[in-house]
Amino acid sequence: MARLDQNQSVFRHLWFRDLAESSVFINDVAVRIRAGILLVIPLYMAFTLFDVVSGSHWFVTGAYIEDTFDTDFDGRILYHVEAIKRTFEYSKQTYVLFYALFEMLSGMFKMTSHFSPTILIGSLLARNTKPVWKPLQPKRFAWSIGTALIATCIVFFNPDTFATWVNRLSAHELLPTTANYMSRWVPMVSVWVCIGFMWMETVLGVCVGCQIHALLVRLGVLKDDCYACNNLTWD
Repeated sequence: MARLDQNQSVFRHLWFRDLAESSVFINDVAVRIRAGILLVIPLYMAFTLFDVVSGSHWFVTGAYIEDTFDTDFDGRILYHVEAIKRTFEYSKQTYVLFYALFEMLSGMFKMTSHFSPTILIGSLLARNTKPVWKPLQPKRFAWSIGTALIATCIVFFNPDTFATWVNRLSAHELLPTTANYMSRWVPMVSVWVCIGFMWMETVLGVCVGCQIHALLVRLGVLKDDCYACNNLTWD
C-alpha cells in the first residue's frame, strides 16, 4: 500500500519538490537518470554521421568483379564493377531528433513535464533515493543549449525542407534547395558536445550548461533567483 501511494505521488509530482512554489526545484537524481536514458539518442546520431562521413558511398551490385589488367598512376589495380551510389534517407533520424527536441522543451515547464516519458521513468527510478533538490532555471538554460544543438542536426538532415521554409518566408532565394549548405563538421561537433555534456551529467553529476548559466549570472548577463532564500532549512 505504501509503495502504491509512493508511485501515485510520483505520477502527481514527478521530479518536482513542490508544484505550488514560485521558484521551481527538481530532483537532480531523476535528472541524471533521465540524461542517461536520453544519451542513447546522440550516440545513435553519432553512428549515423560516422556512416555518412566515413562509410562507403557505393553499393556493389554485380555478381563479380572483373580485373582490367590495368593500373592507375599510383600503381593500383583497376577493376570493372557494377555499383550504384548510395542515397541517404534520414526520416528515422529526423523523427528521433524531433522526439529529442520534444524532451528538451517539455522538461522546461511544469505542465509539459507531465507529457515526458523519460521524466516519469527517471522520477520512478529515483523514488527510493534521497532527493537532491536543484533549481530548475539553470537546467532550463542547459536544455536550451541542447535544443539549439538538436535543431542544428535537424537542419543538417533536412536542408532542402529548411531552405524552402526560409526562402518562402523571406520571399528570396537565400538558401539553395539542391545542396546541403551546412558543413559536415557542424553536426559532428554538435553530437559530440551533446554526448560529452550528457555523459558528464549522468556519470559525474556535472551540469555544464548550469555552470555556464552561473557564469552568465555572475557577469550580470542573466538574473537568477536567490537559491538560499528558496531553500531554507531550520535545523
